[in-house]
Amino acid sequence: MTMDQLKRQAAARALEHVSDGMKLGLGSGSTAKHFVELLGERIRAGLKVIGVPTSEATRADAERCGVPLTTLDDIERLDLTVDGADEIDPVLDVIKGGGGALLREKIVAAASDRMIVIADDSKWVKTLGRYPLPVEVIPFGLAATRHAMERAFAEGGVSGQMVVRKGAHGHAFVTDGGHWIVDAHLGQIPDAPRLAGLLSSIPGVVEHGLFIGLARIAVLAGTQGIRVVERP
Repeated sequence: MTMDQLKRQAAARALEHVSDGMKLGLGSGSTAKHFVELLGERIRAGLKVIGVPTSEATRADAERCGVPLTTLDDIERLDLTVDGADEIDPVLDVIKGGGGALLREKIVAAASDRMIVIADDSKWVKTLGRYPLPVEVIPFGLAATRHAMERAFAEGGVSGQMVVRKGAHGHAFVTDGGHWIVDAHLGQIPDAPRLAGLLSSIPGVVEHGLFIGLARIAVLAGTQGIRVVERP
């Protein structure tokens, strides 16, 4: 079974948590795209839901699939967000942001009663950090922000190379919010909640890819089938 087929299996299992009348957060990335496509099939069969997309790419996918959309300006809370992940640890803390949508993804997840992360089982790790940690930053004063990030890493017991993410044609990648992303290659993050707090206190950091305490359920698809893990 291909990786893409595994992702679609995880998305299908997450769809079982969706019921009529729900207000949904629609995640970004390749696995979440499968969820949006499968959700569109259910909507065409009569399911009544409304969604809030976490990126312009997801908005386009949802419109293509016939998923009705709204915004967090029009509704206060969401029942459920389904999103992918770049890494998931045993307490269901997560690294996200590989696709560059971490800010909107975290806003939507925090506005939801529940969050389900869906992924292939290669994303399951004992300790977060093998995947580079995305940190969304304001371009102004970037050198000062990077120095502050270095100090935060040292205080959090980690270190590693920081690289400004490049987009098309070698220019800096620009998020939907107009910011840049610094990818921090840390190897391991022994205390992810502490590092999350340290990074959040830096003025030039808009948001970071550590999603702490947000995911309630992880749906992992592997060659042995589907594994569902709930937050301890």
